[in-house]
Amino acid sequence: MTTLIIGNSRTAEMVGDLAALTPAQRRGGGWIAQRMLWFARDGDVLVLPFAPPPEYLSYVTGLTGTDPASLTVVVPPPGSLGPDILTPDRLTDPGFLARLRDALGDRPPHGILAVYKDLPVTGLARALAAEAALPGYAFSAQAGDALVNSKAGFRALAAGAGVPIAPGTVVTRPEQALETITDLFDQGHSVMVKLEFNGGGFGNEILSRTGGITPAGAPRVVVLPDRPALRAYLEQRWEWLTAGHAHRLVVERFFPDSTTVYAEYLITDDSAHLIGVGELLMEPVAVGAVLPAQTIDARTRADLLDGAARLAESLRVLGYRGVVSADAIHTPDGPVLFTETNCRLTGSTHVHLVLHGRVVDAAHAADRVFLERDGWAVPSFTAALERLAAAGLGYDPASRTGVVVTSNEVDADGTVACCAIATDLATAERMQRRLRGPDADGPT
Repeated sequence: MTTLIIGNSRTAEMVGDLAALTPAQRRGGGWIAQRMLWFARDGDVLVLPFAPPPEYLSYVTGLTGTDPASLTVVVPPPGSLGPDILTPDRLTDPGFLARLRDALGDRPPHGILAVYKDLPVTGLARALAAEAALPGYAFSAQAGDALVNSKAGFRALAAGAGVPIAPGTVVTRPEQALETITDLFDQGHSVMVKLEFNGGGFGNEILSRTGGITPAGAPRVVVLPDRPALRAYLEQRWEWLTAGHAHRLVVERFFPDSTTVYAEYLITDDSAHLIGVGELLMEPVAVGAVLPAQTIDARTRADLLDGAARLAESLRVLGYRGVVSADAIHTPDGPVLFTETNCRLTGSTHVHLVLHGRVVDAAHAADRVFLERDGWAVPSFTAALERLAAAGLGYDPASRTGVVVTSNEVDADGTVACCAIATDLATAERMQRRLRGPDADGPT
């Protein structure tokens, strides 16, 4: 039974304006799409922005036990933004559709797995007469995934489900933002402003009347000491904050020194099944994750799962099907406050569904800590594997421990992402530090 796997790792509803992405960001998105190889099984067909390097394909399939010769990769012609991301025009190219039908044997696939189920993906399913193969097709074909990935829509969903969120609101005009931010400032708080559609913290900014705030969950802090400074900021940044007046803006209280945690679910017609609980590493935006989450106690975990389960059930009733990550912060005073839902394959889904329970079999997975981080600088993917072997850090199938290279972005930014798998967090942290050499002795 063939699954059609689509590596649309950058879409407008994931990262905002695609045309605004730099060439390096587009190239990085293309390399992230290669991570879909982790989900492939014998006989599957993959649609990727460009062909995966043979050495990466061999490495991934060697760990998952997939026959690489049984896989078919179909690459559409370059689109309006080039060859690095699957823009909508690439997925509707007639020549590509003909080659894809041929790869599928002129039969609809048994299933369709996409990073994000936007209208181009539902259109592709329709062109292949494969609507039944795409989970939640009816919902997604009405742009439902945009509804549930909107950070503004999230606040309404969470409030309606009785799930705790940070104080704040959704605004559509600069004067509304001015008054909401001023009110939070007057209460002595800093503020997080969030673009309606973006990811990884890159669509966020922290605003404060005073300095000394360490950014977390956003690239920077903007100091605005008085109302005129705030008004000037909104005038200057409103175009960016609203994606050219196309989207709404979220304004909410910022909680310094919080831990970012999440619960990830797989939503089907019948239920929402928990697939993992983790903690995001922020420096100051997301650079990795550890799972299961290590720094929260049983009460905090229970609060996280209670709110996440309510969000997942609300999404199921709406008609969404697929993976959802319910993200939250564990604040210094104790409460768990939810911040967004990511209704798509996330940066950790491959760890939850493939590394945990498939590469590391179920008998051992419950006793393992998975610590994944981006940004190990290497001259090539092959050199990364050689260095792991030389250091004795490569993944060992016998012990079910070691380092797995999960993403290959050497041709984009000279780095790879690595997941250290160990029996405890301290050992996983030591593995990650050893990768980065003697100058990386600080916190992981």
